Amino acid sequence: MTYFLKELGKAFIVGCAIYVVFLAIHLLGGGGLEFNAALAEDFGISMLYSVVLYLLNMQIFTFFFDKYKTSLYTYNHLVKAIPASVVVTVVGVFFIRLFIIVVLYGMSITYFITEEKIIDYSIPLVVALVCNAIFYFFFYYRYKKERQVKEQKIIAGTASAQFDALKNQLDPHFLFNSLNVLTSLIEENPIQAQKFTTSLSKVYRYVLEQKNKELISLGEELAFAKTYMTLLKMRYEDSIVFELPEAVKDADAKVVPLALQLLLENAVKHNVVSGNHKLYIRIEEEADYLVVRNNLQPKKVMSKSSGVGLINIRQRYGLLTQRDVLISKTELEFIIKIPKLTRQLKTAVMNTEQYLSDKKYAMAKEHVEELKGFYINLVLYCLIIPGLILLNMYTTRFPWAIFPALGWGLGVLFHGSEVFGWNPFLGKDWEERKIRELMRKDQNK
Repeated sequence: MTYFLKELGKAFIVGCAIYVVFLAIHLLGGGGLEFNAALAEDFGISMLYSVVLYLLNMQIFTFFFDKYKTSLYTYNHLVKAIPASVVVTVVGVFFIRLFIIVVLYGMSITYFITEEKIIDYSIPLVVALVCNAIFYFFFYYRYKKERQVKEQKIIAGTASAQFDALKNQLDPHFLFNSLNVLTSLIEENPIQAQKFTTSLSKVYRYVLEQKNKELISLGEELAFAKTYMTLLKMRYEDSIVFELPEAVKDADAKVVPLALQLLLENAVKHNVVSGNHKLYIRIEEEADYLVVRNNLQPKKVMSKSSGVGLINIRQRYGLLTQRDVLISKTELEFIIKIPKLTRQLKTAVMNTEQYLSDKKYAMAKEHVEELKGFYINLVLYCLIIPGLILLNMYTTRFPWAIFPALGWGLGVLFHGSEVFGWNPFLGKDWEERKIRELMRKDQNK
C-alpha cells in the first residue's frame, strides 16, 4: 500500500508538470486563461490521463525490470519493453476515453465506438512515449552510477579480502602446536618427525603458491587437504578419521584456495578429539557444492568462537559468486557446503594489480563506446526531429512535435552530460571534487 501511494504521488507530480507544459503552449499560442469550471474540468481530465498512464507504464517497467534486472537496458530486452508500453498506453487511453465520454458526458457506447478516431490517441501516445523515454533514461543513469560504485567496491573488496585471507589462512595456534609436536617427535620418533616436517613444508609451500589466487582447481585443494590432514593425524594419532573422494567428479570445478584448511582446522578446534571420542571428518561432492561434515562432540571448556574463518570464506566467495556458503547443524553433525565454481567473475581471474591495470583499459574502451553512442543519438535527433516538425506543420495546427523535441532533447542533454562528465546543475567534475574534499576531511580527522 505504501508503494502504491508513493507511485501515486509521483504520478500526480508528473501529471502537474505535463499540464503546465500544455498550459504554457496554450498561452504562447495566444490563448487566454480563465480560472473557471472549464479549467478545473480540463485539469481533472489531464490528471486522469497522467495518473492512469503513469501507473500502467510503471507496472510494465517493474515487470520487465524484475524479470531481466540490469540486462533490461540491452537492445534485445528493450525491443520487448517498449512495444509493451505502447500497447498498454493505447489500451489505457481507450478505457480513459470510454470513461470520460460514456460515464462523465453520458454518451452511449455505440456513439463512442462510431465517433472514435485514431488521431484521438496520437497526442496521449506521444506524450506517454516521451515520458517513458525520460523515465527509462533516468533509471539507466542511476543504474550506471550504482554499477560504477559497485565496481570500485569490488576493487577495494578484492584487496581487502586477499589481505584478510592471508592473515587467516593458517591459524598461528596450529603452527605453534605443530612445532610442539615436531619437537616431541624428534626425540621419540625421528623418522616420523622427518615425515611431519616434509608434510609441514608442503603445507606452507602450497600457501605461498596460492596466496594471490582467487580460485584453484578442486583436485589441487583436495590434495592439499589430504596433506594437511596428515599433519593433524600425526598430531592426534588415531583420534581423527578422515574421508575424502578418491577422484574429482567435475574436472573443471574450482573452489577458494585454503577454504578446506580453515574448515578442517575449525572442526578440530571446536570438538573433543581423543581415543575415546574420535572425530570423523568427511569431504564429499554434492551437485554444485563441496560438502565438509563432521560429527558433533563440542568441547565443554572452550573460548567463544570469533567466527573469523567462516566470515573469511564467505567474504571471498561473495566477491566471486552470488551463491552462498551453506552452513547447517543437526544433533549429530555440523555441515558446511561451499560452492563449486566452473567460471568466475572478470575481477576474480587476476590479482588486484593486474585488475587495476586492465580496468583502466576497460574504462577507456567503455568511454569510447559511450562517445560513439552519444554521437549516434545526436545525429538521429538532428535528422528525425526536423522531419517530425515538418509532419506536424502539414497535418495539424497543434504543435505536438514539441513533446518529442523537448523529451528527446533532454535525453540528449543528459546523455552528453554523462559522457563528458558535466553536471548541468553542479558543474564539471563535481563528483570527483566532492570525493577529494571528503577524503581530505577524513585524513584531517
